[in-house]
Amino acid sequence: MPHSLSSEGTLEEDSVLTDAPPAIPTASDVEDKGDSGSSPGAAEDHVKAAVKLEDMFDDEEDEEFPSSGVTDGVAQSSPPLTGPPQVAPSANHSDSETMLAFYQRLFPFRYLFQWLNHSMKPSTDFGHREFAFTLQNDAYLRYQSFPTSDLLRKDILRLNPSRFEIGPVYTANPRDRKTLRKSTAFRPLAKELVFDIDLTDYDEIRTCCDKANICHKCWSFITMAIKVIDVALRDDFGFEHIMWVYSGRRGAHAWISDKRARTMDDQRRKAVAGYLEVIKGGAQSGKKVNVKRPLHPHVARSLETLKEHFQQDILERQDPWARPEKAERLLELLPDKALNDALRKKWDAVPGRPSVSKWADIDALAKAGVSKNLDRKALLEAKQDIVLEYTYPRLDVEVSKKQIHLLKSPFVVHPGTGRVCVPIDTRRADKFDPLGVPTVTELLAEIDSWDTEDKKPEPEDAKKLQDYEKTSLKPYVDYFRMHVGSLLKAEQSVKREREDEDPMEF
Repeated sequence: MPHSLSSEGTLEEDSVLTDAPPAIPTASDVEDKGDSGSSPGAAEDHVKAAVKLEDMFDDEEDEEFPSSGVTDGVAQSSPPLTGPPQVAPSANHSDSETMLAFYQRLFPFRYLFQWLNHSMKPSTDFGHREFAFTLQNDAYLRYQSFPTSDLLRKDILRLNPSRFEIGPVYTANPRDRKTLRKSTAFRPLAKELVFDIDLTDYDEIRTCCDKANICHKCWSFITMAIKVIDVALRDDFGFEHIMWVYSGRRGAHAWISDKRARTMDDQRRKAVAGYLEVIKGGAQSGKKVNVKRPLHPHVARSLETLKEHFQQDILERQDPWARPEKAERLLELLPDKALNDALRKKWDAVPGRPSVSKWADIDALAKAGVSKNLDRKALLEAKQDIVLEYTYPRLDVEVSKKQIHLLKSPFVVHPGTGRVCVPIDTRRADKFDPLGVPTVTELLAEIDSWDTEDKKPEPEDAKKLQDYEKTSLKPYVDYFRMHVGSLLKAEQSVKREREDEDPMEF
């Protein structure tokens, strides 16, 4: 959860938020790991000269994506490395050697910098951005900041965190917050609008798995959520630069990088989250969908999308009302007592009747006239609400409401599964396989396998492959690169439009 705010909307004193550590953290610089928040800063003017999209990314080898022979680029405070870390085949995905090898050889620091900086040239969009590190011993370092991607990379190689999170851009360098005389001088300015979807919020309706466990059946809930939320963000709010990222285990995060989204204050973020929130109430609450009629265009559009999934993904694959106590939940959502009594009697007579049949029974008995006072319009609306309750996205809206909320960075490694938090191509959302996402140990093994098998001599002028290009991480990095390129192109276009305006023209 985000840290609390004062009445002026500024961050509370140091008793709530720990200070940024110096270059070498001391005991007073760490805090226990937990949910935390931060704030963003307004975007600064970017590059003055127009840069072509195809020129934004230098394909030449650099120290961010070294080939197997590149060994430099490590912070001076770190012990010198004689070569890329080598990981034994049996290495655990969370051990320090594995993580160091991943950061040194595979993590896309340069593209991450461009994504957060919104420009090729370093600016306060990146320099005043907060990063928070979770170290191997679970110590949690907040208020880290870096002028360039190279310095971020060097500090990550030095500290070797198990993961790190991204916060907002502040009015000042997060490391300098203790030196500011007025607390109001340090406040969030901007951060990507974010959304978080977690399968644990579906535990009351998914039957295949629970808690941290997932399978292909219940991942369809995430697919449905991506489809509904992505369309709403694009069509209803006009956002363009939206990236969905797999959380590494049981969920997905949406990052909206449009400048309008980044500079939203908390009230506007809350309004957007409220617009998208349809499911309300916890596992013990009653009816969770209470939408007005006629349906709002967003809800009506979502219902049409979700109907396609309801039959197969919910009724057939989840079979949510197979057990008698679950069938009672379905009856609670129907508006007619006589119809409910008839349905209950029929289902009690046929134990184990599947949910597909039970759903069909509702209309069959309604048409048979088991209830003389049946309100067919109320029944239709109740069935629509049931479809929404079992398919509509269940958002953790608190993540979206505050600029100061920190969120796990794309491309970090989930410490529990070892899977990389890769982007999801929304054009192929139905094809995304969370269980097929590569783990860090698999990726490092793929590099070793490539280097062992590919011993053919190459022409001197041949491009040397970067390590990520030798692995199954390549399509995800390429997708990220294209997303970043589109964002930078849009930012440059806006800047050129401002520069072309003649302030003396009347």
